[in-house]
Amino acid sequence: MTTYIAFLRGINVGGHHKVPMAELRGSLEKLKFEKVITILNSGNVIFDSSITTPETIEKLIHTHLEKVFDFPIPVMVRTAKMIATLLESDPFKNITLTKDIRCYVSFLQEDVQIDFSLPWISDDHAYQVLAKNDKTIISVLDLSINKTPKAMKALEKYFGKNITTRNWKTIKRIEQKLLKNGKGKD
Repeated sequence: MTTYIAFLRGINVGGHHKVPMAELRGSLEKLKFEKVITILNSGNVIFDSSITTPETIEKLIHTHLEKVFDFPIPVMVRTAKMIATLLESDPFKNITLTKDIRCYVSFLQEDVQIDFSLPWISDDHAYQVLAKNDKTIISVLDLSINKTPKAMKALEKYFGKNITTRNWKTIKRIEQKLLKNGKGKD
């Protein structure tokens, strides 16, 4: 069995596309996933599976959840080992954190080639894409420069809509949940 983390896009945002976490857990258990744990209400799920590829799991979950909830839910899946590697790399170690700085990790379904140099900085300098490694994007938002930046629109423009973004604090919470449940780098 391998431990995976599924990141669902666009659920429980602004009262739209409601997916109760208990129903989500139950739906994934029906797919024979084991030890299903949800984190926050934004669609972060840790589970074990004997399926060996994240892409196969993405398609399986996406198809199943669309039938259950009656709307499409894009799904990005990573192994616990991939998340552990990301955490170990500490991509924000050189960022000075303030109350206005937000650190983000975005997950792509497919690797998208970019035709610009990194780091990429928005015209107003409020948003930066620091790095892209395979299907993971590291970015920083500075709300002291612009309170309503178009960061997610910029990501979709360059990387498409098969993307979901999490605050670094959420990734750290996932790490704590993995450690608490004895799920390290398997």
